[in-house]
Amino acid sequence: MYFRFRGMLVDHGWLEPAFVQTDILGKIISTGSTPEPDAAYESIDAWILPGALNAHSHAFQYAMAGKAEIFPAGQPDDFWTWREAMYRCAGSLDPDQLEAVATMVYTEMLRRGFTQVAEFHYVHHDGKGNFYQNIAETGIRMVRAAERAGIRITIIPVLYQQGGFGQPPYDLQRRFICSSTDDFIRLYEATSAYALNQVDVQIGWSAHSLRAVDPTALKNIYPQFSSSVPFHIHAAEQKKEVQDCLAWTQKRPVQWLLEELPSLKNVFIVHATHLDDQEVLQLAGSEATVVLCPGTEGNLGDGFFRMTEFSRSGGNWCIGTDSHISLDPMAEFRMIDYRQRLSTNRRDTFPGDPALYMFREAYLSGKRAMGEHQEGFFKVGTYFDAVAYDAQLPVLQNAGPAYRLAALMYTGAMPMGTLVRGRWVVKNGEHCHQAEIANQYRKAVSKLKW
Repeated sequence: MYFRFRGMLVDHGWLEPAFVQTDILGKIISTGSTPEPDAAYESIDAWILPGALNAHSHAFQYAMAGKAEIFPAGQPDDFWTWREAMYRCAGSLDPDQLEAVATMVYTEMLRRGFTQVAEFHYVHHDGKGNFYQNIAETGIRMVRAAERAGIRITIIPVLYQQGGFGQPPYDLQRRFICSSTDDFIRLYEATSAYALNQVDVQIGWSAHSLRAVDPTALKNIYPQFSSSVPFHIHAAEQKKEVQDCLAWTQKRPVQWLLEELPSLKNVFIVHATHLDDQEVLQLAGSEATVVLCPGTEGNLGDGFFRMTEFSRSGGNWCIGTDSHISLDPMAEFRMIDYRQRLSTNRRDTFPGDPALYMFREAYLSGKRAMGEHQEGFFKVGTYFDAVAYDAQLPVLQNAGPAYRLAALMYTGAMPMGTLVRGRWVVKNGEHCHQAEIANQYRKAVSKLKW
């Protein structure tokens, strides 16, 4: 396939015009500013960016997006009360509904410019807490949903053991719980065997959080996984979690991870909202990466990650959409910057070109979160995953190369299309299977009772 665009963002700036050739698998054969002789190009009047990477997703939570936003007078609401509603939602979905919801949210991700997702998956069991006949049933449904939508996926089975530090699991958590680490290993191996036989599906693994696993069990199981497999874990999202962790382990959650895990290579810590000064510096100087989910963190009232200090200390980070109350990668970037501006009363969160810094950091670190390693944008031999913006957008008419990415990021411009592996999955703002997927989703959620 041959494509011609108005221009594309590459490592050294904007390539204008941009010609791209791909092979039958959708991998880039060549890029350049001049066409191949006699080649028949598909010509699109658009500026293209590398596809965004969603490093933290709980697909099932899209079924409750917007449904936890009513707060009756006199009834306080916070993360912990929201969690009860989330448990009820998780308990109400059968495998067919899980797949339909996941397919819908992956479709919406694609429409907004995500081309890969890391699915942090812990709804493993049936409504009674038993494994399905196929132990990897619901993880397989997530992979099938991604294949149907056309998004590339890293499936991440989650170890979930208890209801809190030293507490047995709640009844509402029964679909999440692996009673032993041996059961989790079986689940992981079954999921991995399926995933790695699919086209371009990656595998990771996870412990939900220190409050949801036995820290000793985590230390014992951690060395059984290759350091090349990404490990994801929630940590320090809420102040209560930090206080409870201190009481149980005598260490703060991020401190525990930094000091107790033998290696932080390919470790992805989700949220890390509440850090002390020492944790900020140690985490930034480690091999670990923070996964920020600003839309969800704002929605749940988690707090502000200390991005200014962390980024200026060289820390690595990427983005995810978590509960999917927000699905726009550019909105996530804006929120990261704006909440620092609001807390510091300054605009220079990221000196220089903040849009380029955020986009590049989230892309390169996001690739590692997916279990891939990539050194730049649109490299020969990599999949041609891209998001296209109409070159006629008003905000782009007065934005030369130095300001183009910032204009797209800070004004909330909507993409016109998305390519995955060199194939249009979204064109003119609509997914190629939009109507069918939306209809299946409507049928699935109309049956929910929670």
